[in-house]
Amino acid sequence: MSAASPSFATRQEALAFLELNPDIEMFELFILDNNGVPRGKLLHRDELLAVYDSGRPLPSTILGLTVNGDDVENSGLVWDVGDIDCRAYPLSGSLQRMPWRLIPTAAVQVSMHPTQGLPATIADPRHLLVQVVEGLKADGYYPVMAAELEFYLLDQQRDSQGRPQPARDLDGGRPRTTQVYGLRELEQIEPFLADLYSACKLQGIPARTAISEYAPGQVEITLEHRACALQAMDEAVRYKRLVKGVAHKHGMLACFMAKPFDDLAGTGMHMHVSLADAEGNNLFASEAADGTPLLRHAVGGMLDSLLDSLLLFCPNANSYRRFQTNSYAPLAATWGVDNRTVSLRVPGGPAFSRHIEHRICGADANPYLAAAAILAGIHRGIRQQRDPGAPVEGNGYAQAGALLPTDWLTTLNALERSEWAREAFGEPFLGVYLAVKRAEYRQFMGEVGEQDWRWYLHQA
Repeated sequence: MSAASPSFATRQEALAFLELNPDIEMFELFILDNNGVPRGKLLHRDELLAVYDSGRPLPSTILGLTVNGDDVENSGLVWDVGDIDCRAYPLSGSLQRMPWRLIPTAAVQVSMHPTQGLPATIADPRHLLVQVVEGLKADGYYPVMAAELEFYLLDQQRDSQGRPQPARDLDGGRPRTTQVYGLRELEQIEPFLADLYSACKLQGIPARTAISEYAPGQVEITLEHRACALQAMDEAVRYKRLVKGVAHKHGMLACFMAKPFDDLAGTGMHMHVSLADAEGNNLFASEAADGTPLLRHAVGGMLDSLLDSLLLFCPNANSYRRFQTNSYAPLAATWGVDNRTVSLRVPGGPAFSRHIEHRICGADANPYLAAAAILAGIHRGIRQQRDPGAPVEGNGYAQAGALLPTDWLTTLNALERSEWAREAFGEPFLGVYLAVKRAEYRQFMGEVGEQDWRWYLHQA
C-alpha cells in the first residue's frame, strides 16, 4: 500500500494557539505506538514552532517497542537501521490544553511523515488506518465510526494483598457491589465526571452518555459518531489519555485493561461503523432491521476475517480472559439484530441510523489498528459479496458453534499465516507488529509469578 496524507497541521495553527494560550509553558509531544501506548517528549514553549516547520526527529525504535518499553531487535527498527531519527509532524486539530496538569501544559499528537519518517512510517498505526480508509474511499465508500470505551476507576493504592481495588466514592467508602445502570453510582463519581466532561469540551472530544457498568467502579462513556473514521479514532485515542489524566488528578487510576479482575466484568471497546456515499448518505440505511445487502456483505467480510485479525482486537495475554459465557463478551463469529450475545450486532432504531456494532475488542486494543482491521474486513466482504448467513436469534452463547480462540499464541499464529492480512495490512507493517508481539509473548511466558508458586510450589 502507498502512504497517504496524514493531515499534518500548519504553522498558523500553532501560532493561533500560542496567541490564545499565553500561559502554556510546556508541550507534550506524543505518538501512539502499536500497543496504544503514547510515547514522546516534553518540549518548552519556544520549541513548538520548529515542530510545525520541520517536524521533530524521533528514534525509529519508538514504534517497535514492547508494551513494557523494551527494544525488539528483530523488528528491523533497531540495529539494522542504527536507530535512525525519523521525522514526525503534528496532526491538525491535536494541539489542545491539558487542564489537569499542574504546570500549564498542552499536548500535540504527531505521526510519522510518509517519507521523512521512514523506516518507522511502516509501523505507525495511524498510517495503517489512513491506508485502509483511502482504499474504501477509492471504491466510493466513506466509513462513519464511533467508539464506546469501558474502564475501571481504581485507587492508586493497592489493597493489603497487593491487588487493585476500586477507588473511594464521595462517601469515603469503596463500592463492593454495583447496580448496573445505577444513577447513584454516577453521583458518587460526580467530581470526576464534571472535570472529565469539562476537559472533553475544551478539547473538542464529543463525550456523551455515561453509564455505570457491571462491576464496582466500572464506567462506560460513549463518543459521538463521526463522518470521518480517522477523526473518530483520533478522538478515541485522545479521550483515553484524557480519562487517565483526569482520574490521576482525582487520586484515581483509570484502567482500560481487558480483564483486571477474575471475578468481575471485563472491559470492552465497542466500535460502531457504517458506510456513507460521497454526499454523506448512509448506505446501510434500510427499513429492514437487518439492513441493506451492502450491510450484510460487510458483516460477512468481518466474520470471515475475524480469526485472522483477532490479535488486533485482543492484543495482549490478558485480553483473552475477557471471553467468558454470559459475560456480554462474544465467544463466536456470530451476528444478530439488536442482540448483545453476538460478536456483530445491528442495533435497532430508525432506518437512517442503521449500522453495525462490533463487540469483540477489549478496551486495551489500539483504536487505529482495531478500526483498520474492521474496515479491511468490511472491504473484503463487499468486494467478494460475502454472505454472513442467517442472524442469530435469542441466546447467542447457547447457539455458538466454533468458538473464538481464547489464547494469545493461536491468534499470533493466525495473523502470521493470513494471506488476507498480508494483502490488507502489508508485509512491512506485519513484520514489525508480529516481531513485537512475539517478543512480548516470550517475555510473558518466561515470567514466573505468584500463580505459579500457588499452584505448583508444593504440588509438583
